[in-house]
Amino acid sequence: MEKNRFVERRFSMMKQMEDRSIVILFSLEAPHKTTDQYYPYEINRNFYYLTGLKRSNFIVVIQKDANKIYEYLFIEEATDYSDKWLGKRMRKEEASEISGIQSTDIRYIDQFDGFLHASILSGSRKMAARKPQFIYLDLYRHKPYAVPASLEKLNQVIKSYPELSIRNANEILDVLRMYKDEYEIEEIKRAISYSKIGIEAVLKTAKSGMNERALLAHYEFALKNAGSEGNSFNPIVASGANATTLHYEENDKFVDDGSLVLLDLGALAGPYASDISRTFPVNGRFTNRQKQIYELVLNVNKACINFVKPGIMMAELNQYAKDLLAEGAKALGLIQTQDEIVKYYYHNVSHFLGLDVHDVGDYLIPLKAGIILTIEPGFYIAEEGIGIRIEDNVLVTSSGSENLSKSIIKEIKEIEAFMAK
Repeated sequence: MEKNRFVERRFSMMKQMEDRSIVILFSLEAPHKTTDQYYPYEINRNFYYLTGLKRSNFIVVIQKDANKIYEYLFIEEATDYSDKWLGKRMRKEEASEISGIQSTDIRYIDQFDGFLHASILSGSRKMAARKPQFIYLDLYRHKPYAVPASLEKLNQVIKSYPELSIRNANEILDVLRMYKDEYEIEEIKRAISYSKIGIEAVLKTAKSGMNERALLAHYEFALKNAGSEGNSFNPIVASGANATTLHYEENDKFVDDGSLVLLDLGALAGPYASDISRTFPVNGRFTNRQKQIYELVLNVNKACINFVKPGIMMAELNQYAKDLLAEGAKALGLIQTQDEIVKYYYHNVSHFLGLDVHDVGDYLIPLKAGIILTIEPGFYIAEEGIGIRIEDNVLVTSSGSENLSKSIIKEIKEIEAFMAK
C-alpha cells in the first residue's frame, strides 16, 4: 500500500480533532501466556490504520496546532542481539517508507517519556507547537469496566497533567474505518478467496464419522497453503445439534451420518478479514427436511443481499431478515405468531467487516457506499438437531450492493454436485 494512503488517513483524522490536541496510539504487545511463552501478536487495528506498520511496541504521536500537523513515531531500537534472537528489527528508514512519517521524526521507544514531557507537554522552548489542551486516546473496552490499555500506559501522564482533557479517538476512527477504499476492498476480496479455497477443501474431504477438528484441519491447511496468514477469528465447525449453539468452538465431536455441518470461518489477507458461513450435509445429500429449512435460510440470505443499498439502517436490515424468517417459519408450521421467531433465530443478520471481523462503525447512521458488511441469516431447531447459517460478505455500492463472496457455492444442487465429484 502506498504510504500516501496513511498520510491521508492521519490528515482526515486530524481535521476532525480539536485544535491544540494530540493523539497517542500504541501498537501494543502480545499478552504473556506461560513461562517464556507469549500469545501470537496481533497489531492494534487503529494503529495499523493510521501508520501501515505491523510491529509490536511502537507508538505514534500526532499533534495539531493552528491547523499544522506534527507527527512522531517511536520504534524499538535494532541491536545485534535483537536481530539474532528475535528477528530483524525495523529501521527508521523502513518505518518512514511505510508510514510516510519523516525519518527525522522517528525516535526510539525509550525516548518516548522524555520527549512527551520536554517537547509537547511541558511548555518548554523545545516545543514546536503550543501545549495541547486535548489528548485523544483509543478508549476501546473489550468488556464493561475494563480499563483501556492506553489509560494504563499513560496513567502517570494523565495524573501529572490533569489539565489535559481526554477525548475518545474511537469516535473518529470508527467512522473513518467504516468506508473502505479500493485497496481495502481488494484485500477483503483476497481474504474471501482464501475462505473459498478452505471451504472447498472441506467439502472435498468430508465423510460421515470424521471428527469436526479433522474438517477444520483441512480448512486451515488449504487456506494457509494458498497464502493466507490464517484464521480471522476462532473457527466454528459444528455438526448436528452443535450448530444450534452460535459460538460453538470446541470442534471436537464426531459427525454422524446424515448430519448437517455448519462452517463459520474467516481468513486473513494481511490484517483484513473475511467471514463466511456455509452449511452442508456430511454425506453429500440433503434430506427433504434439511432442504426445507435450508431453502428458507437461503432465500432470506438472497433477499437481504438485494435489500442492501445506501440510505437504509442496519436496524431495518435486521428487522427485514427477522420478518422473512418468521413468515417462513409460519409456513412450515413451526410458529404461530411473529414474535415466536426468537425460538429459532436469535442473532442479528449483519455486522461491519474490515480490519476486524466485527469491524468498528456507527450502527446509528444510514449505510453508504464503501461499507462492507455481512449477511448471515440462520435458523436453529435444537429438537431436530438442525442448525443452518448462510453468510456472505457484501459491499454497499452507490446503487445497491455487490456480493463479494458470490463464488462460494451455496445452492443445494451446487453443493451436492460438488461433493459427488
